[in-house]
Amino acid sequence: MKRPYAFASMVLLCLTSAACSGAPSKDTLERVRTAGVLRVALTQANPPWNFLDSGNRPVGYDVDVAHEVARRIGAGGVRFIGTDFANFVGGIRADRFDIVIAGQTITAKRRGEVDFSRPYAVNGVAIFVRKGNTGIGGLKDLPGKRVAVSEGTVQAEFARTRIRNAKVKTYRNATLVLTDLSWGRADAALVSRLQGTYLAAKKGLAITPVGPIWHNYPLSMSFRKGSPAFKRAVDSAINDMVGDGTLSAISRRWLNGLDMAAELRGMSPNAAIRQSGGRLERSAV
Repeated sequence: MKRPYAFASMVLLCLTSAACSGAPSKDTLERVRTAGVLRVALTQANPPWNFLDSGNRPVGYDVDVAHEVARRIGAGGVRFIGTDFANFVGGIRADRFDIVIAGQTITAKRRGEVDFSRPYAVNGVAIFVRKGNTGIGGLKDLPGKRVAVSEGTVQAEFARTRIRNAKVKTYRNATLVLTDLSWGRADAALVSRLQGTYLAAKKGLAITPVGPIWHNYPLSMSFRKGSPAFKRAVDSAINDMVGDGTLSAISRRWLNGLDMAAELRGMSPNAAIRQSGGRLERSAV
């Protein structure tokens, strides 16, 4: 007569345990060293940060950084997995990849679900418009306009919550954002200035930035919670890359001569933590 209750208790225990639920029980560092490969998520469509070359191979700043991190933490090889910003956190929690190296900003919401490395890059957000559009010169001109953003980014949340009456258009990646902008399907886009100028030159897009960079924010790598050894190893790898010139060389190659190590040295150590609930720190417009 007591067996059904005992069975129910066993089922409950199984559902709440890492072993039965399929959640990883080892620290990620141990797992990647055992497997001999680091599974890295990126969009593969955000040049010059990460994209596919003519041979369909991942290249860019994030890709070179990923190879260096993998080597320095003893992971062996790298396997790149293409996805988008909206699926990064869910993919980590579902164990589809070990780490995201794709220009994520730390937010309060994300920090509640995954862990983050120290910053490995700094990115400046700019407003882009179609060439010839003289009606938009800054944030004050965006209320009521069609604003294009990548879904799952802090720019998307900013557009939805801080730009009054904006008609927010979302896309899987910034390449699609800027291509649609060049075709006149949006009035403005909020994207990385480096990315926008790169795509405008490489793809001949009729777009241009307006105004100064209106927000600089640090970018970090994300991975599952409960892996302190992995976090220490990744942070140590980034610190060493900043110190030994590796990050400077990678950024000069991909980011139009920019020295990313110098940018990071000039940033407050706690800058990455001060993202406010995913919002860019600007007043509503």
